Amino acid sequence: MKKFTFEELPDAVVKLYEKIEAIESFLEDNKPNLKRRGIPLYHLSKEKCSTYFNKSDLAQLFYILMDEKIFFFDDHDQKCNRSKIQLFVEENFTYKGDSGLQTTIDTISKQFSESKGFTYKDKQIKFLERIIDTLKKRRDKIIGW
Repeated sequence: MKKFTFEELPDAVVKLYEKIEAIESFLEDNKPNLKRRGIPLYHLSKEKCSTYFNKSDLAQLFYILMDEKIFFFDDHDQKCNRSKIQLFVEENFTYKGDSGLQTTIDTISKQFSESKGFTYKDKQIKFLERIIDTLKKRRDKIIGW
């Protein structure tokens, strides 16, 4: 790679910037083509799905969906399945943090463990009652259409 003199640096930076813009433009223009070819777009973007649940409630939801075998990665190896579900949530979701802002998830292992424990039975029942209430409201809304 050529070493630039002090005088050549501004031109080199401008050329580099133009090349980066061209690459960004190319990727943006070709998103539909990449999608049709089956190339996942998440490799191009780090956008995550957000939720108004707190971290504990998000873990409760996914634990229930996993435990009831609604969602799974490996239905033969429970330990492997749990690890993959946890990793999926960590990599693809943000939650409503204590400050009220969306927060990335470093780890959700503790909250998954709490979802399983009998110590948190009352907490899980309250969560399920809120979900059931939300689903009933949704059902009533659809019936009213």
